[in-house]
Amino acid sequence: MVFIVFSLSSLSFGALGSISVFLKPLAAEFGWTRGQTSFGYSAIAFSSAIFGIFWGFLADRFGTRWFGLIGAIVMVMALYFLSGQSSLLHFYGFYFLFGAFGNAIIATPLFANVGFWFSHRPGLALGITAAGGAFGQGVVPYFVGSMIEAEGWRSAYTSMAVFYGIIAIPLSLMIRESPLRERARISPTPVPSGFVLSEKEVVIWISIAVLFCCNCMSVPIVHLVPLLTDSGHSLETATQVLMVLMLAGVAGRIFGGKLGDSIGALPAYFFMSLGQTVFVFWFPHILPLTGLYALAVVFGFTYSGVMSSILVCTRTMVSPGFAARAMSITSFFGWSGMALGGLIGGIFYDFTGNYFGSYSFASIAGIINLLVLMLFWRRTSRATKMVTHPI
Repeated sequence: MVFIVFSLSSLSFGALGSISVFLKPLAAEFGWTRGQTSFGYSAIAFSSAIFGIFWGFLADRFGTRWFGLIGAIVMVMALYFLSGQSSLLHFYGFYFLFGAFGNAIIATPLFANVGFWFSHRPGLALGITAAGGAFGQGVVPYFVGSMIEAEGWRSAYTSMAVFYGIIAIPLSLMIRESPLRERARISPTPVPSGFVLSEKEVVIWISIAVLFCCNCMSVPIVHLVPLLTDSGHSLETATQVLMVLMLAGVAGRIFGGKLGDSIGALPAYFFMSLGQTVFVFWFPHILPLTGLYALAVVFGFTYSGVMSSILVCTRTMVSPGFAARAMSITSFFGWSGMALGGLIGGIFYDFTGNYFGSYSFASIAGIINLLVLMLFWRRTSRATKMVTHPI
């Protein structure tokens, strides 16, 4: 199950990361602004956020046996449709379809399922699974960039659709529900979470934090390739830097999950968020290629560690029967933050003609996320003291 969901999320998140590679060719052909084009990423993020809650409720009630197959088929369809787009309405609509019935159904419901296949070291299992998203966001955009330069953007979308169909559909047929979630689904008595705070309060805290941390991380995900090509680097070099960032994220997600097992999910979330907030600010300020590669490594490692830490927080703080809904609700705010960050980054560029304001905004959003996590940490510590040392 770890391998299957790793692979499916690689494809799903790889398509998201590829938007940054398509951004300039589409803007050049159709005359769209950076803000208009980057809203394609926002369309995926918003649709993933909205429909993710719906899929989460269905997953907790009926299981996730066929979720992967539906998501695989829709991803292939959306990519094929994108190869024939001719307007912003098509561009937004097909990416909305990809998010609502592809990415949303593959991401959090299947992560929730994987997390409860493991009672020992679930953080490591989720970290490895979540590493698929970073791997896909690094590898897929690189090859997409090569295809665009060789054949044009329409052929690149068509090739992606064919490749996704060959890989995703057979894998999706192998998905099985975890025994623990299956028992929780059919049991008349809810299984308790065992965490000191209520599940509803946990979801509220994580959702607020995720909203801001995803604003922070989405700016470089959407705008790193345009930033580098604007600075004089070739498209190949820009996609290589993005690939390095995402491949560093593979290690970051595994480390973030393992760190959650070792020191606790919430402290791991805080420390990885601190790294992402510090490093994101420097992308427009570093010009030498060696410095950019180094920055890509450290940012990719920490931002991806944030992603797996969020999953581990939810896995360890809620019950098996509520897991898909909890992850879907927190993902709603995460995807909303991703959508806003990508869009606001483009708007800052349109107003100023450079990316300094965009990346400053990302860092400020990261600081707000850290403040929320500190308050959550304090609330959890007080609740623990009340349980262990009641007045």
